Amino acid sequence: MELSDLIHVTRPLPHDGFVLVLNTGAIIASEAEAMLQALHSRSINGIRGHLEILKEKGAEKFMSTFYVGYGHKSIGDCGSATVFVEGVSMLAAKAIQDWRLYNGQESSTRYIPFGERLFLNPAGSDSGNEVLETLRSFYLEHMEAVVTSLFDRFPKGEAENDSAYEKAIRARGFDIMRGFLPAGATTNVAWRMELRQFADELMVLRHHPLEEVRTIALITEEALQEAYPSSFGIGRHHETEEYNREWMFNEYYFDPEQLQDFELKFNGIDLRRIDQYRDVLKNRPPKTELPQFVAQSGTVEFEFLLDFGSFRDLQRHRSIVQRMPLLTTQFGFEQWYLDELPPDVREKATALLQAQAESIASLEIPARLKQHYMPMGYRVPCSFSGDLRALTYIIELRGTRFVHPTLRRRIFQMKSALENILPLECAVFHMDPDPDRFDVKRGTHDIVRND
Repeated sequence: MELSDLIHVTRPLPHDGFVLVLNTGAIIASEAEAMLQALHSRSINGIRGHLEILKEKGAEKFMSTFYVGYGHKSIGDCGSATVFVEGVSMLAAKAIQDWRLYNGQESSTRYIPFGERLFLNPAGSDSGNEVLETLRSFYLEHMEAVVTSLFDRFPKGEAENDSAYEKAIRARGFDIMRGFLPAGATTNVAWRMELRQFADELMVLRHHPLEEVRTIALITEEALQEAYPSSFGIGRHHETEEYNREWMFNEYYFDPEQLQDFELKFNGIDLRRIDQYRDVLKNRPPKTELPQFVAQSGTVEFEFLLDFGSFRDLQRHRSIVQRMPLLTTQFGFEQWYLDELPPDVREKATALLQAQAESIASLEIPARLKQHYMPMGYRVPCSFSGDLRALTYIIELRGTRFVHPTLRRRIFQMKSALENILPLECAVFHMDPDPDRFDVKRGTHDIVRND
């Protein structure tokens, strides 16, 4: 079989986007693989015998009976699917990724050409479109001026590669200017999970406060049902649907009236447990994760303000629990984005943000829809909790010179908070020795075709 022979289940989304369920061409597909593992758990006849059953009877009836009909949900953990969702807003991408067992990738703002990219306008009005196009114009018009200023601020070292240096400079330019892109700018998402997790997440997403996300959920469910007909025929229970609808519409967004800049909200670390793990904590070498059992020492919760652009980076971590913030102008625009601009561009940006805030406020749509028009440099309220093992990993990974400075600042505040909680010899974090240094290696963090 050739790649051109594969038929992928595809469904259109509004605004020229689409959902594609990947067909890998595997002879033993996901449902059949799940069936084999389930049979293997219930019989000592061995895999060869189960392969004969598969050859004779197929997987369809087995999966529809035991996974769907009898509700043996663990069988759905034995098969997986890959879905590509294209042409959806940054907000929809975050909703898809707001699942602790999500796996996948989202397009980086560094690599999306925003000149012609669709910006979603849920108000459907000329005034809404004007807000979006004004932000696009600012982004496109001033990008080169920002990049030129960065060449002056960070001159190339003699030993540095020309190509890597230029890519690193442009990457920083993109990271600065992303703060002025609206959250309604469209992106692409790769979405890979077990069949069970798809069914469970879609059951929630079809009640999301944003119609865009509800549409994606229903169309993805329809496409998966065509691709895996025995795994997605589960009936809906009225009480469950009503319960999910109620909390999704009323509790999904974290939207406090006030929030401190950074606060240790809850300290659940058990120091008696920490004392038991003293040697494990203090003897851990660099680039090594703590054992799983260290998570038993308890959890810590932080609340802080972080620009939505950097929240997108932090939200990808699945080992911790995060609330989805509502993106508004309430907590102000992150000053770092303005400070990084050349003086003349900074003056224009300040005027732009003031005018845009007034224009967005005048749109006669709910706050949840106004998010599409908000520049991603606005700060959002974050509620973030995790155990010591997970936090140690995130602090070390996100505390390097290759991480956006606004997120890195919060990471170091988390580190300091934990150092105040833990005994001195147990507060071991292997950090970047020079996290604020501009490093041209950033320009090598790319995936390119090798033709």
